[in-house]
Amino acid sequence: MVLMNEDEKALFEQEMAGVQPLKSRESKVLHQRGNAKPTPGQVYRRAAAQNPHGGDENFLPSGFIQAVHPLEVLSFKRQGVQNGVFHSLQQGRYPVEATLDLHLLSIEQARRAVFQFIRDCMQHDIRTALINHGKGTRNPESQAVIKSCVARWLPMFPEIMAFHSAQKFHGGTGAVYLLLRKSEKAKERTRESLGLKSGKPVP
Repeated sequence: MVLMNEDEKALFEQEMAGVQPLKSRESKVLHQRGNAKPTPGQVYRRAAAQNPHGGDENFLPSGFIQAVHPLEVLSFKRQGVQNGVFHSLQQGRYPVEATLDLHLLSIEQARRAVFQFIRDCMQHDIRTALINHGKGTRNPESQAVIKSCVARWLPMFPEIMAFHSAQKFHGGTGAVYLLLRKSEKAKERTRESLGLKSGKPVP
């Protein structure tokens, strides 16, 4: 560190008179940049980063999907579904309240149709439904493309409690039964029919 005598110090202060410290100006610029409104381009990039699907709420994939055999039996059951309920679903004992036919659709068309179908089922309190996906045995390569997609997509819906390939009178391995979760509206109606309110008996 260099020490200045009184004469040198006075001369230095005289030469530096009127000069503003650089640090103060930099801080002011940075503060202004931090408060500046983002440009439309920045807003778009931030939104795109938060939603990589570009605004598409459909989360079902359309890329590579593991193929299943055209005659394979599809079966899925979440924890909490009673074995008796699942067995009845397997046997086709529940009434089919809604049906979706995916024959002759492309993968992208089927992807959109399945997503909308499940959403509509929940909106209308559908508990058991049927999706006809076909077996793929009629295409030149005998590949069950749509069936493979359905097998991949259905477990991704938290609303679907179970599914199983249908009985022959409903399409066999070319179709699948769905057991859907009870909607909040349906749960509320059940509570009201039992005289319950917020899970407690009404006095």
